[in-house]
Amino acid sequence: MPALKPTHYTAEIVWLGAVMDDDRKELTSPARETLDLSFAGIEGAHHAGLTRPSCSRVKSQYPRDTPIKNERQLSIVSQEELDLIAAEMGIDSIDPVRVGATMVVRGIPDFSHIPPSSRLQAESGATVTVDMENRPCLFPAKSLEVVHPGKGVGFKPAAKNRRGVTAWVAAEGRVAVGDTLTLHIPDQPAWNP
Repeated sequence: MPALKPTHYTAEIVWLGAVMDDDRKELTSPARETLDLSFAGIEGAHHAGLTRPSCSRVKSQYPRDTPIKNERQLSIVSQEELDLIAAEMGIDSIDPVRVGATMVVRGIPDFSHIPPSSRLQAESGATVTVDMENRPCLFPAKSLEVVHPGKGVGFKPAAKNRRGVTAWVAAEGRVAVGDTLTLHIPDQPAWNP
């Protein structure tokens, strides 16, 4: 019996990019038309690799800089949620280049809260596994401040519950702007202790 259920929810990839350096002020991820996803993520990207040093997000589990599995190879956000963040910040739009995004998708409601361990699968077979909701942080705020002076500070509160998800590559392949991703969710009841 399959442990993952395909859903009727699909998303269109509307933007792709990759953070290629450690510049935490600009945090830019230049746009691309395609990305080749490998088990190590995106070759040359800041978040590439099979492992990563632990950070503040997992400080309850590991001392900082402990080598752990890299479940943060990709940062995926939804266009709908970026639009809500921009409106709350009082700006016209948010350029995904400025928020460290790898992929922007459109079409799945409440995207930041899709279940952990869900899969997003492209027609090419390329598949990513959702780790968990991504938390708002100061780096996108600093980057947005560069192009929206006085507004960057509003990113973190506006992005709460709208920051998208982190993910890792489960099946290699190429994804492109315009591709459709199908959402597959774990076949289990919600945890109810």
